[in-house]
Amino acid sequence: MEARDLRAGIIGTGFIGPVHAEALARLGIRVTAVCGSARGAAAMAGRFGVPEVYADYDHQSLIESKAVDVVHITSPNRFHHAQALAVLKARKHCVCEKPLAMTTAETAEIVRAAARSRRTLAVNYNVRFYPAVLKLRRLIARGELGRIAHVHGSYFQDWLLRDTDYNWRLLPSEGGKLRAVADIGTHWIDAVSFVLGAQVQGVFADLGRLHDRRRRPLGERRTFASKPSRAGTRSYRVATEDFAALLLEFSGGVRGALSLSQVAAGRKNSIRIEVYGSERSAWWSSEEPETLTVGSREGPNEAVVRASEAFGGDAAPYVDYPAGHVEGFPDTFKMLFRDVYSHIASGGKLERLHATASDGHEEVKVCEAVLESHAARKWVKV
Repeated sequence: MEARDLRAGIIGTGFIGPVHAEALARLGIRVTAVCGSARGAAAMAGRFGVPEVYADYDHQSLIESKAVDVVHITSPNRFHHAQALAVLKARKHCVCEKPLAMTTAETAEIVRAAARSRRTLAVNYNVRFYPAVLKLRRLIARGELGRIAHVHGSYFQDWLLRDTDYNWRLLPSEGGKLRAVADIGTHWIDAVSFVLGAQVQGVFADLGRLHDRRRRPLGERRTFASKPSRAGTRSYRVATEDFAALLLEFSGGVRGALSLSQVAAGRKNSIRIEVYGSERSAWWSSEEPETLTVGSREGPNEAVVRASEAFGGDAAPYVDYPAGHVEGFPDTFKMLFRDVYSHIASGGKLERLHATASDGHEEVKVCEAVLESHAARKWVKV
């Protein structure tokens, strides 16, 4: 079987659903079914030429469709648990947006179901698939930075800066008790765990809000929408964090410090990862995704450009364009899906780089420890 022989169905038509559809189209993988609201599903089907449309959020019919081999779950967080279990029960492969579910009780159930089904379940942590991040992983694995002492970084956005900015992720009932940590922080934590080959074992967390009250539009808004609602607003109390500071302890003794914010004016989607070893260091920013900088004490720092001779072949299967032809956020989805679909087509024989159900479970464990740490004002084991 070839990866292109597999057919995809997508549940959810908001911001991220079309991102999945576009990336799959670039790989030559057919999206044969889409599910969402009547209006959203019809619009997405028309845009991408999808033949099967399931309106009124009829995800079960999409899952049972004989035209679907792999189900992509891009619905709000609270639906992930039931939908992932339904996909696995139907003995189909699954790509689930993060978080895998709302609690560790739910994620543990998905992990068990995935093991029983012997089907691939991937969690969509796409930051792993920036070529510079894959390169950084290889440098660390080969010991080129020496013994890793600590990591530092941030993930900043500004799309929720105003009290009139609104999205379902702001509501604990829809997105969970954590927002900045769960929505963007877990991307950073997963990427760093991936490059280190280590898991978070302890956390000290401080959470904060810029706005204790926000104004919710009477009509719903899409993620990253910039225009205020014309339907008016009403005030509500905010129960999730706008920003956070985390101290982390990874297995193997590596320490980390992470700053997060969704109210950082001027930062649209800024990820920064810095790794410091006993011999050298390396750092990368998503705002300059082409370059991984390797730092030395004695010699000059080296800027290693993606796809250049100096970059080497460490990320070759996940680089399609020559240096200077930037591969960024949309390309990480394409590369993640290339890894997932190739893994499925090979019967699980190819190397797997994507996050699994177990990885998704670990991230939710970290989130629960963050909540406990912030409440108790102390270090908490994961």
